[in-house]
Amino acid sequence: MDVVDVLQNLIRFRTVNPPGNEKEAILWIKGLFEKEGLPGEIYALDGERPNLLIRIPGRRKGNPLLVYGHVDVVPVEGQSWDVDPFSGAVKDGYVWGRGALDMKGPLAIYITSLMEAYRKGNLAGDVLFLALSDEEGGGDYGARYMVENHPDLFEGVRYAVGEFGGFSLEVMGRRLYPVMVAEKQICWLKLTFRGKGGHGSLMHRDTAMEKLGRAIVAMHERYTPVHITPVVREMFLRMADALPFPASVVMRVVLIPSLTDRILSLLGENMDAFRAIFHNTASPTMVRGGSKVNVIPSSVELEVDGRLLPGFTPQQFIQELRSITGVPFEAEVLRHDPYPDDVDWGLMDAVEEAIKREDEEGRVIPMLLTGVTDGRFFKKLGIQTYGFAPMKLPPDFPFREHIHAENERIPVDALRFGVRVMEHFLSMGGWLR
Repeated sequence: MDVVDVLQNLIRFRTVNPPGNEKEAILWIKGLFEKEGLPGEIYALDGERPNLLIRIPGRRKGNPLLVYGHVDVVPVEGQSWDVDPFSGAVKDGYVWGRGALDMKGPLAIYITSLMEAYRKGNLAGDVLFLALSDEEGGGDYGARYMVENHPDLFEGVRYAVGEFGGFSLEVMGRRLYPVMVAEKQICWLKLTFRGKGGHGSLMHRDTAMEKLGRAIVAMHERYTPVHITPVVREMFLRMADALPFPASVVMRVVLIPSLTDRILSLLGENMDAFRAIFHNTASPTMVRGGSKVNVIPSSVELEVDGRLLPGFTPQQFIQELRSITGVPFEAEVLRHDPYPDDVDWGLMDAVEEAIKREDEEGRVIPMLLTGVTDGRFFKKLGIQTYGFAPMKLPPDFPFREHIHAENERIPVDALRFGVRVMEHFLSMGGWLR
């Protein structure tokens, strides 16, 4: 089985969410495994948006490993592509198309490596392979549905492999592989600002619109306080161990809260991208207010995409926003997904060993993800997800810039590297306890 062929076929299914239309892609995956004598079961809240679960037997007894990924992708409207985003074209050594990185490429790596390990008799223990719908829409038809309605299917599972991580990252001449072990969580807020209303022809002070403007500017110009969470501390200490002097010292200095932001600003774009893992963040996204162009509204609403570090509450976040804006507002929590701040580190050594089988110089570091994944739902069942889809990327490949963007693509060599690493991982059985 060629991982490139698998990915090309997956990309050609137009599983844009909304509306999703994942059914045909899920059934195609089901057919692949059935050809190997591995039947799968379909579970669905909506028949057009199913999920597929397959149990693949391994050599030894023990807790099964969950390997999962989603087939839905984000839209392409408004983007300018050099190729048809649903062609799966191979060009310049890359497979191009929507989902190549998020996450049909990783899914192709999982499918191919599982098939090969099973065929060769190298699968150390049982694996539950789960292909999901609706991750890009919040998971209500996918992981959330599976966890809340079929928790018994995951009995005995302690560890899972899914998105997001395992891609190589060049830092100060060394190659690191960040692996997600925890994620920030959604805390969407509606902030209401109130002030004096009146006629638009007059000059007014202390208006709701003025307060809104001041708050938005403050959110863009000021940061909430630095917090050093356990995962981030471990991440930077491992980076320090992997990097030469003086970089090794600098990585430790980053963990001093009073210096964190200043040091990150000096370290270049790759490191500055880590800033959000030290802060609860607020991105203003939607404004509502006013009824007529010549009427100054007495209240306006601002919706904020907040992302909380593990262990923090909406109330703590709101207090931080009050502090940085200096503007009075009423706050309503629109959505919050709590996320436990504990991490089961038991699979980290196996992940690193698998990487080193193919890249002796590579070092694995844990990562706190700034976005959310389906891992937050499985965490409710006590399942620790490792975001691990191994890819050895060219040093100049702008990985983050291609996710959800135009001309999304993945190197062919990175796909094949990923299959080899995953085969090593699946043969070792680090998840068996």
